[in-house]
Amino acid sequence: MTRKNDLCERLFRFSVDVILYLRTVRNSIETMDIKRQLIKSSTSSGANYEESQGSPTKPDAKTKIGISLKEMKESNYFLRVFNSLKLGDVEKSSYMVNESSELKLILASIINKL
Repeated sequence: MTRKNDLCERLFRFSVDVILYLRTVRNSIETMDIKRQLIKSSTSSGANYEESQGSPTKPDAKTKIGISLKEMKESNYFLRVFNSLKLGDVEKSSYMVNESSELKLILASIINKL
């Protein structure tokens, strides 16, 4: 089981890794909007989880973690699109798809326990 601080760090690392991966994806009409959305969703997931750690109540924490999960699902979707189209560093893309899938499961598990 991932400890809270470990998960905060893992979500932070995920955000940074997404940005670094997207630097390998060539800018085109097809990729620009998705790249922006992916940066927003990946960084939002970590930011909302971090914010949940200071929540005064369990319902507030659950709401923030729920947003984090929603944003991770969106990130996973966009990463799968890039991966299917073989855009950018394909090895990094595959890793990011797997990592976002694992993070979705972890966040969903936390919500279910709250």
